[in-house]
Amino acid sequence: MLRKVSLKDYEGVCGRSLIEEIKSLGEVLKDYKVWHVNSTIIGGGVAEILSSLVPLMEEVGLQVEWKVLSGTPEFFNTTKQFHNGMHGQPVNITGEMLESYLATAQKNRRLLEGYADLVVIHDQQPLGLTAFRSGHKGRWLWYCHVDPRYAVPAVWYFLAPMIATCDAAVFHLPEYARDLPILQYFMPPAIDPLSDKNREVTPEEYRGVLERLDVDPEGPPVILQVSRFDRLKDPFGVIEAFRLVRRNVSCRLILAGGGANDDPEGATVLEEVRMMAAGDPDITILALRPDANLEINVLQRRADVIVQKSLREGFGLTATEALWKGKPLVATATGGLAHQVLDGETGLTADTTEEMAAQIERLLTNPDLGKRLGAAGREHVRQRYILPVYLYNWLRLINLLEGRRDGW
Repeated sequence: MLRKVSLKDYEGVCGRSLIEEIKSLGEVLKDYKVWHVNSTIIGGGVAEILSSLVPLMEEVGLQVEWKVLSGTPEFFNTTKQFHNGMHGQPVNITGEMLESYLATAQKNRRLLEGYADLVVIHDQQPLGLTAFRSGHKGRWLWYCHVDPRYAVPAVWYFLAPMIATCDAAVFHLPEYARDLPILQYFMPPAIDPLSDKNREVTPEEYRGVLERLDVDPEGPPVILQVSRFDRLKDPFGVIEAFRLVRRNVSCRLILAGGGANDDPEGATVLEEVRMMAAGDPDITILALRPDANLEINVLQRRADVIVQKSLREGFGLTATEALWKGKPLVATATGGLAHQVLDGETGLTADTTEEMAAQIERLLTNPDLGKRLGAAGREHVRQRYILPVYLYNWLRLINLLEGRRDGW
């Protein structure tokens, strides 16, 4: 679902000069046609980004379409296995699963009707569409939103030939580069600072959301992790760390997250998390709607310490959101989290459950440290990981793909 946004609205966040640079780049690309192709219109970071990015691309003069792949539960189970395998988890990929994947691409071939100067394939779900690229004169770009360094061979060697049919690949970070026979670019994602998930909230909204979620606005400090209920986010480790902290400091834990149509494992992990937390009055498990953006915003503002205990992380936009709100953050130094949470500067890092517990306790007992880290974290995000910066990076990338350097 596209948001109603305007570049002018962001001047107070990023400054007028960046807005003017964006408009200049957009003039060079006027009427340039872009298709973004992904697998869900709601839920997950890619859908959130596109809901704000697409209208801004249109505002600066590009012609943009957002196309969404449709698939069966069997297909999404297969792509979830691909997702896990890309992160290095053992997976069992069968011939039937691969056939289902390719058959879904065939059924979605209609998405390629017409012409675009640039087709952007987001992640692994729509990659099968590359089989039908023949006859399309525009450029194709694969945008990988995960950390592919640990991909298991069964997944990587199935996907790599499809990736290789594109003109270029984009990864979030330079260290994610792979051995591919195509150009590779590096562009981290971003949050929309004016969306319901990140904007300032009114006192009425704040109180109303906490009341609906049955979260005490006062009382003991709150430790929060926001994420999908996914094993790679390690909600089980978060519970263990919380219980270590609670031995010394009175506190509560909230695990909050939504689901997405392309993540069939979420319900199973959620049930396992509930079982682990059962009977513990200090732990709240919130299974939110995929579009519960205001709720997440308020929860992050209510939290005293936010954690992101990911075992693997492509970038970690939930951490970006926390930093934007000036919150003290403890995260594992994996993937994109290591670029956001600079230990002792914009947050604190931890490798083990015990280390995470110690860092959380450190912040709970030293609020001045949390304030200093939170302020630095917000500025770190403002300079690098907000939507206007992302749009600027996109326009520069398209100019590079087209061999145009005179626009910047």
